[in-house]
Amino acid sequence: MSGSLRAKWNILKAELQNHRRMLIAFSGGCDSAFLMTAARLVLGKENVLAVTAVSASLPIKERDATVCVAAQLDVTHEFLETRELEDPNYTANPSNRCFFCKNELFNRLASLAQEKNMLLADGFNASDRSDYRPGFQAAQKWQVIHPLNDANLFKKDIRALSRWLRVPTWNKPASPCLSSRIPYGTPVSKNSLWQIEQAEEALHQEGFAVVRVRHYGRLARVEVPLKDLNALQETPCWTRIIAKLHTLGYEQVEIDPRGFKSGRLNENSIATF
Repeated sequence: MSGSLRAKWNILKAELQNHRRMLIAFSGGCDSAFLMTAARLVLGKENVLAVTAVSASLPIKERDATVCVAAQLDVTHEFLETRELEDPNYTANPSNRCFFCKNELFNRLASLAQEKNMLLADGFNASDRSDYRPGFQAAQKWQVIHPLNDANLFKKDIRALSRWLRVPTWNKPASPCLSSRIPYGTPVSKNSLWQIEQAEEALHQEGFAVVRVRHYGRLARVEVPLKDLNALQETPCWTRIIAKLHTLGYEQVEIDPRGFKSGRLNENSIATF
């Protein structure tokens, strides 16, 4: 471990020691899993609770994975059902859609944290500062703390420390909620989220670990990393994928020749923190 990374690790530990008891919004991803691990080490199992929000925007595979990860890390874990799909502000899918999702989540988590005499924390980190994150404003509203950001830990730092600590998610690809595949202005529905989940699962079954299916009504646009484009375009594979996506209700299926890019639908949005 480099000296600078060790210094950040020490800052994080000191930050956690100041908080004593912590409820962590656990998405199942690398960042929140690392925060869980660090909090468990510093505060002890009895002072850490991980809570995963469950709704149609969370793939079933991801939901199940949170149980396994929490068990491996020996962290107490609970599910909390959220109802963002009952909010017309959310389903209308404006450019600040994530605010309404996070507002629902943190509202419910803040009540639980207060009940358990815990501080509410999430995995927001230094790398997230450069992306469009309207959910950050909801976190501020509900006084969510960001220990990883406070320690100036970037994604590469979190992955390096996670590998050092043997956190199973150290190299897990990012997997934002399914609604992030729908262009702003196109309504979000349970059916569209189901289509996206099933379509991406079909690609995973073909061996593609990193994939996004962007949902444009009856058009599905598939993104994979540039290194995987040739494999995706192979006739037998692509024919099977098209057939599967047609059964899900997509009339047109396209490959995005630019390859995968995280947050592509945010490209025209402006971040303000």
